[in-house]
Amino acid sequence: MHEQNAHDVKEATRKYIYVFVALLLGTVITVIASFIHFGNHAVNIGVALFIASCKAFLVAGYFMHLISERKLIYGLLGATGIFFVGLMGLIIFANADQLFTGFR
Repeated sequence: MHEQNAHDVKEATRKYIYVFVALLLGTVITVIASFIHFGNHAVNIGVALFIASCKAFLVAGYFMHLISERKLIYGLLGATGIFFVGLMGLIIFANADQLFTGFR
C-alpha cells in the first residue's frame, strides 16, 4: 500500500513539474512575441491573449484540479464566463453611449 502511494506522489509531482515548465516556456514565448510586430496592434494583442489563455488553462486545469472535476463545476465556470462577457459588454456599451451622446 505504501509503495502505491509513493508511486502516485511521484506521478503527481512529475505532472506538476511538466506544467510548471510549460508555464515557464509560455512566459518566455510571451516575452519573445512582445518584440515581434505581426503587422497590426490588434493581432499582437490577440497573440498575447491566446498565449495567456493557454497558460490560464494550465493553471486552472492542473493546479486548481479542474481537469478532473464534474460537469457541474464546468457549468458554473461557463456561467461565470458568460456573465463576465455580458458585464464587459454592458460597460463597453455604456462607454460608447457616452461618447456618441456627448454626455460626460
